[in-house]
Amino acid sequence: MNKSTNLSALLSLQKQKSTQLFNQQYPDATAHLSEQQLADFQHALMASDFILNSTLQCPEIVVSLFSSERVYQTDCPNYQQMLAKLITPCESEDQLHKVLRQFRLQEMVNIAVADLLFELELTLSLERLSELADQLILAALNWLTLFCQDKWGIPTSQSGEVQQLLVYGMGKLGGRELNFSSDIDLIFTYPEMGETQGARRSLDNQQFFIRLGQKLITALHQKTADGFVYRVDMRLRPFGESGPLVLTFNAMESYYQEQGRDWERYAMLKARLIGQGIYHDQLSTLLRPFVYRRYIDFSVIDSLRRMKMMIAQEVRRKQLKNNIKLGAGGIREVEFIVQVFQLIRGGRIKELQHRRLLTVLPILVEKKEITTENEAVLTNAYCFLRRVENIIQALNDQQTQTLPDNDLDQARLIWALRHDKCETWLAFLEYLALQMNGVHLEFCALIGEESPNHQAKDQHWTALWDSQWSDEESIAWIEQVSVFVDAKKIWGLLVEFRADMEKRSIGHRGRAVLDKLVPVLMWHIQQEYSEHFTLERVLIIFNKISTRTAYIELLFENEGALKHLIKLCHQSSWIAEHIAKYPILLDELIDPKLLNNPPELSSYSADLRQAMLRIPEDDQEAQMDRLRQFKQAQHLRIATGDICGILPVTKVSDHLTALAEAIIEEVIHLAWQQISQRFGVPASTVGQDHRGFSAIGYGKMGGIELGYSSDLDLVFLHNSQSNEETNGLKQIPAAQFYMKLAQRIMHIFNTRMASGILYELDMRLRPSGNSGLLVIHIDTFAQYQRDDAWTWEHQALVRARTVFGYPELANKFTTIRKEILTRVRERASVSTDVLKMRKKMRTHLDKSTSDNTDIKQGQGGLVDIEFLVQFLVLSESSKYPDLCKYSDNFHLLKALQHFGVISIEQQKQLTISYCTLRDYGHHATLKNEQQLLTKVDFQDIAENVNGICQSLYEKPC
Repeated sequence: MNKSTNLSALLSLQKQKSTQLFNQQYPDATAHLSEQQLADFQHALMASDFILNSTLQCPEIVVSLFSSERVYQTDCPNYQQMLAKLITPCESEDQLHKVLRQFRLQEMVNIAVADLLFELELTLSLERLSELADQLILAALNWLTLFCQDKWGIPTSQSGEVQQLLVYGMGKLGGRELNFSSDIDLIFTYPEMGETQGARRSLDNQQFFIRLGQKLITALHQKTADGFVYRVDMRLRPFGESGPLVLTFNAMESYYQEQGRDWERYAMLKARLIGQGIYHDQLSTLLRPFVYRRYIDFSVIDSLRRMKMMIAQEVRRKQLKNNIKLGAGGIREVEFIVQVFQLIRGGRIKELQHRRLLTVLPILVEKKEITTENEAVLTNAYCFLRRVENIIQALNDQQTQTLPDNDLDQARLIWALRHDKCETWLAFLEYLALQMNGVHLEFCALIGEESPNHQAKDQHWTALWDSQWSDEESIAWIEQVSVFVDAKKIWGLLVEFRADMEKRSIGHRGRAVLDKLVPVLMWHIQQEYSEHFTLERVLIIFNKISTRTAYIELLFENEGALKHLIKLCHQSSWIAEHIAKYPILLDELIDPKLLNNPPELSSYSADLRQAMLRIPEDDQEAQMDRLRQFKQAQHLRIATGDICGILPVTKVSDHLTALAEAIIEEVIHLAWQQISQRFGVPASTVGQDHRGFSAIGYGKMGGIELGYSSDLDLVFLHNSQSNEETNGLKQIPAAQFYMKLAQRIMHIFNTRMASGILYELDMRLRPSGNSGLLVIHIDTFAQYQRDDAWTWEHQALVRARTVFGYPELANKFTTIRKEILTRVRERASVSTDVLKMRKKMRTHLDKSTSDNTDIKQGQGGLVDIEFLVQFLVLSESSKYPDLCKYSDNFHLLKALQHFGVISIEQQKQLTISYCTLRDYGHHATLKNEQQLLTKVDFQDIAENVNGICQSLYEKPC
């Protein structure tokens, strides 16, 4: 039905403006349109900036949709046939890219017109969008497959069968429920290993399909003068961004059966192989047992609850408002409800193994899993929300689920909906709230989101908080509890906090929750903590989050999180300040079990990959922010394990170092991605699983001894050829590429954001220090170490190791390091150089006072032990090359004892002293104290260390 009447004044004005703008540029373009076609054309320009901009870009294409009356067709076009005619003549990838983009523009405008002007039924709209994506992907894949086969041969299995690249569509594409401006999540796979046949030089099948996959991504994702086809996201593949771009069927099956996580089961529910072929059923059969369990699997409720909690955290993190997908009662909650039943029952009830949500809902009624009333609520809300989603995305071809905040787009949305209960914006908001509240009630009934019942336990403190009593009365009331050392101080803190809150614009809802939360806080504190500083630290955090109601509600509704917060604040002022500075860390308190069980050392990389998964690849600021949030959250978990005694000092450093390594890997990946988009990649890395680049950790990073506030001492190496260049449109020498890569890495690490810096990078240990190149060729590094390095630089090499890099380059560094460290050296000369450097450091850095000793730089402290170990390694490695195996002091001391360089007693005393001082250091950081010990406490340690140093250096130290 045409909606050419009843335009508001705002829309009438927009219609006039958009028509005038088009006619000024193309005065004769619509002369051949009928009166009705012209009216509809003008309404289309009015209804959407996307349609207007597309028409200004390609007027002939868009106008022809109206003159040919294609915009009035309700059935799904035969995209496959239409594309085949256009793509067959293409002779180059550039021509292919142009055809794909212009066809996408034409058909997306056609769908937008149908949605906005003619109220195309939702299921038909989703079907069109999904079919269009399928056929664009397949058309590009088929053309590129022939193109690649001409260059590199036809991939075949070992038995001679022709192999093909198969493309999994995930998410809404997989379910054929694609929204208007969606990313497409893809996974690439192929049947069997083998090699290509028919070319001058054969290629391994995996290399062939990696190249083909890269070309397919470029054909769809790359932005050209004609725009792009789809934003392609490959991060749902096995092992995420660090995994191979393409895997065989067997590798896919092995990954999901052995390593697949709950969220991957959830993702694979909608996975669909695009197109048809002889292998499609085979792969689906292989992966079905991973998704659908034969037994009734109630464990998924907890898993999905955790996923929903993560989404709620995301909403709080981004401060999302009016989000019809992620908000309470939004599209995601409808999807969760349906998918809970699919994951629980789908293994036994085959009918539930459908990808389309609207197909599954009536089956759930038939199987008596939900009632017809439940189905009606969910179906009506889902269809309404998906229709709204498509309209707001069609306004400007943007992937958004947030309601428009300007009058024009709000008027466009109301006009396009043409819903009898949404004739005004306020009426729309009321009806939307009704729909979403209905969904949220259904969601809570299934998933469960109960708030705790605080009962009467906090009444004593409620009376005080709500009172207008005098100071004397209030202090007397507090003293009735008989636990606090200083009731006057407690009351002073509460009075000050209440005065601060009265000045804040908290809002009615936030103030109501806060008035309930403070008494609960006081009740919990009185149970265990008598000192005022616990309350003081918690109230600092409350002060920071008071205007963010979501966090106040989080602490009130999750009593376990509140109790854990109190405990951590009592034990560490550093943690309290850390949370106050970055309130997003409160999300980590929801599951205290998680905090009390630090992750496996090997899991940081996988956890970080998952945390980065849904950040758009082109949103660099969001990526940098998420990296910082991840680091802060993991620091909190490690610090909690430290405070609670779960992690001894050596394990604390192991975890802090493993976390840093995972972040280094992710940062290098992001930097590589960003730089390669502009310049391509060095020729020697094309089609390879390495980057020709390594990061070497020195100091505490190399010695696996990071602390909470440690910076990262890194040196970057590469092994490109002297005449090598990148393969991008803008080619540059490989050495320059690696320089830009290093600069980008430093930018990601060092940029100060609202969430702080990631790590302070210290690059001064590279050859020639701050005056040297940021990235050094491995051969240059070797030459410098052999011919130009000072003794202190060889000392630094003792604690150096590869923290990122492919095996060939890592092995080359290890060989160079061993060569340098095992040189024959004159012991007295090394002793003189080392002690000279130690004296210089102590003069400049020692913070000892008359009463306290610097545990790091003081005489007999940590650095003296470290320098002694380095001296012994440099002196003795020529005799005992196996000393070079280690870079950490703990294992080096054991090795020195093993080879008889030091005695068992010396090794024991040095190890105990080192661990004791490091433990002091960690806990001083957590208490926000200086790294100092009283002279008396430090004396026993220092005497032992100084005595051993004296005997081993064989001269005063």
